[in-house]
Amino acid sequence: MAQLFTPFKIRGIELKNRIVVSPMCQYSAQDGFANDWHFVHLGTRAVGGAALVFTEATAVSPEGRISPHDLGIWKDEHIEQLQKITRFIELQGAVPGMQLAHAGRKSSKTEPWNGDKLIPASDGGWKTLAPSPLAFSADSDTPLELSKEEINRIVEDFKSAAARALKAGFKVLEIHGAHGYLINEFLSPLSNHRTDEYGGSFDNRMKFLLEVTAAIRSVWPENYPLFLRISASDWSPEGWSVEDSVHLAKVVKEKGIDLIDCSSGGVIPAVKIPAAPGYQLPFAEAVRKGADIPTGAVGIIVSAEQAEAILAKGQADLIFMAREMLRDPYFPLRAARELDYDIKWPLQYERAKRKK
Repeated sequence: MAQLFTPFKIRGIELKNRIVVSPMCQYSAQDGFANDWHFVHLGTRAVGGAALVFTEATAVSPEGRISPHDLGIWKDEHIEQLQKITRFIELQGAVPGMQLAHAGRKSSKTEPWNGDKLIPASDGGWKTLAPSPLAFSADSDTPLELSKEEINRIVEDFKSAAARALKAGFKVLEIHGAHGYLINEFLSPLSNHRTDEYGGSFDNRMKFLLEVTAAIRSVWPENYPLFLRISASDWSPEGWSVEDSVHLAKVVKEKGIDLIDCSSGGVIPAVKIPAAPGYQLPFAEAVRKGADIPTGAVGIIVSAEQAEAILAKGQADLIFMAREMLRDPYFPLRAARELDYDIKWPLQYERAKRKK
């Protein structure tokens, strides 16, 4: 039996297989609102057979967006359009998930196809916020250091966003604590130079994440899972390490986190990352074994055979796929055929189904 197509139960949610559509920014929203692009993009991947379909990083506040065109969930008006998407995803036998995010000092940027450049306030951008007033790079904005009152407000933003996500029909949430965005900025000593209770020691740098987790769990149902995406390594000897990730995972699993989605990098520029198929698998494996918590594998996973091997070796519990899902929204259907495993196709597509 192909392990890739075995069910996976986590809290009260059962995924029909181990394939997850990873959050992928689309930069196609207006004022945070989902539209037809998001409906088709996410819905197609549910039709394609994935078990869990995540939205892109969805901003908990306007200033938490990476770009002016990020998806948002900072106001009740966002809920209605999202409900259409979650209903359709569930009709395909998939589970709708949302990643909640705040971009911190890496916000107020143009879309990648427009250069990923800083947008000044005079051109419709906004002042960036961070744990410490340290610019990400020479051509980035120097952010404002968050006050304790502002930190409390952002924690409440995450809580309110989670409540709206529930109303919108999502069944899994993921906290974005990776890629150099706000939570990652608090965790990493490279971006957090605070001297108060939110900086300095490991426990202090973890405080903001734990407050966000507790706030979300206070409104998120007990039977619904809560994931956490982390950058398991800063790829810098002075930065966050895989050992830190294992320690963090041990703490957060006692606070309501059910799975660690193990990515890496993003908190500082110009680091050497040995990107190759499966290059982040050692992180997922180390966290899974070291903290005894389910993990998600991500990072240049492109074939059914590769995904099956990851599960067979016990390196991770779920396979998070991004670019390969952009290339082929029907990857799960193709993977089942390649692994000689029979899965249910949408009735509308049954006439095209073949074993080989």
